[in-house]
Amino acid sequence: MNYDVIVIGSGPGGYVTAIRASQLGLKTAIVERAELGGICLNWGCIPTKSLLKSAQVLEYIHKADEFGVHIEGEIKPDFGAIIGRSRTVAAGMSKGVQFLLKKNKIDVIPGFGSLAGDGKVLVTGENQQEITATHIILATGARSRQLPGLPQDGKKVIGYREALTLEKQPASMVVVGSGAIGTELAFFYNSVGTQVTLIEFMPEIVPLEDEEVSKALARSLKKAGIKIMTGSSVEKTDIEGDECIVTVKTPKGAEQIRTEIVLSAVGISPNLENLELESNGVEVENGKVKVDSYYRTTKAGVYAIGDIIAGPALAHVASAEGIICIEKIAGLNPEPLDYKNIPGCTYTNPEVASVGLTEKAAKEAGYDIKIGKFPFTASGKASAAGARDGFVKLIFDSKHGELLGAHLIGSNVTEMIAGLVTARKLEITGHELIKSVHPHPTMSEAIMKAAAAAFGEVIHL
Repeated sequence: MNYDVIVIGSGPGGYVTAIRASQLGLKTAIVERAELGGICLNWGCIPTKSLLKSAQVLEYIHKADEFGVHIEGEIKPDFGAIIGRSRTVAAGMSKGVQFLLKKNKIDVIPGFGSLAGDGKVLVTGENQQEITATHIILATGARSRQLPGLPQDGKKVIGYREALTLEKQPASMVVVGSGAIGTELAFFYNSVGTQVTLIEFMPEIVPLEDEEVSKALARSLKKAGIKIMTGSSVEKTDIEGDECIVTVKTPKGAEQIRTEIVLSAVGISPNLENLELESNGVEVENGKVKVDSYYRTTKAGVYAIGDIIAGPALAHVASAEGIICIEKIAGLNPEPLDYKNIPGCTYTNPEVASVGLTEKAAKEAGYDIKIGKFPFTASGKASAAGARDGFVKLIFDSKHGELLGAHLIGSNVTEMIAGLVTARKLEITGHELIKSVHPHPTMSEAIMKAAAAAFGEVIHL
C-alpha cells in the first residue's frame, strides 16, 4: 500500500488532482469517508442546479401565455419529485467520478484519512489501515458554518444539506446569508411557493458583487416575492412547537419573524478536525492551512488545496489548485494561479456572473476607469427570449484599455463569463474586444456592445 500520491478527499479538488496525477504516471490513491465527488457533486453545486432548473421550467410554464402557448389545467410543483430528481442527478455524477477514478487506475480507499507521520496516512473506518506515499495532498473541503445565535438542529434550523432533502415543502422559510448558496436556495423555495425572507448582514445582498448588480438582483428577487432584509443579523432563534421565532436586529430595531424553517447559509467551515496537522508539522493560520503558491504546506511532502486554504471556496478554484499542485510535484512548470482572475457565479433568475475588480474596488485601487454598460432591454435575442432583465457592465483602465472587471446579470450570463476570463488572461484591451466580432443575435454580443459603450463607440443605445 505504498503510493507516489495519496489524496485525502474526493471533491472537485481531490478527484481532479488524483486523475491528473495518474495521467502524469504517478501511482495514486484517494481516501474518501463519504460519497465520491464530495460536497459539490452530492450536496452543493450539482443538486442545487437541478432544483433551479425545475424552478425555471415552472416559471416557463407560468409564463407560457406570453410566448403564445396556452396550457390548461392546474399547474403546481411536485416538491418530492423535484427533490428526487436532484438526488438522482447527484447520484449519477458521483457514479461518473467513480468511473473516472477506475478508468485512471486510482485506488479508492474508503474511510477517514489523517496524517500519521512522515509519508504515512492512517485510514479509519470499517477497516483500519496505514498507507504510505511520497506526497500527501489534503483536499478535505468544508461544511456549513455554525453561528452562536443560530445553532443547527437539522430539523427546524438547517444547513444546505438538509435544504436539499426536505421531505415536505415548508410553507415559510427564513434564509440567513445571501451569498450564492443562500440566494440560490431562497430563489428556489420562493419559486415553488414557499414564503421566503432573506436576511443579510451587509448593506447589499450577494455582497461580493458589484453594487449595481447587487441592487438589480435585489429588485428582481423582491419582484418575485422574496422579502429582503439587509444590514440585519439574527440575534437568536427560538423553537415553539412547529414554528421558529427568529429575532432579527435591523437598522430600525429588533424584529421577530415566525417561520416554519430557518436555513443557515452564512458561509462554511474548513474540515480540519482530527487530521493531526499540528502534530505532523503542518501550520494552520487564521483557521486555514498555510501553503505557498504551489500548495506546499510547512511539512515537506504534505500539500493542501481547496476550501481548507485561503482563497475563494469554489469548486473550480479547488480543481485548478490541484492541477497546479500535482504538475509541480511531477516536475512540470505550471504558472501559479491568478486569484485576481477567478469567475464567480450565482444561478438565480436572473443569473449573476463576475470576474475581476468591482467599480468600487477599481476606484479604491487608484485606477482612472472607463465603464461601459449594455442593458439586455436593448438586446434583440433577450427580447425574443423574454429575458430582458439585466445588463453587462465592463470596467476598463483608461490609460491602457485593460479590462479590470466584468459584471453581468441576466439570462445565461454564467455561460458568458468564461470568455471574459479568457480575455483578461490574454490581457485583451477594450478596443480589441470591440473589434472581436460577436454573433448576432446572441446574449453574448452585449459584451462587445458594453465595451463599445465604454469608449464612446456604442451604436445600439
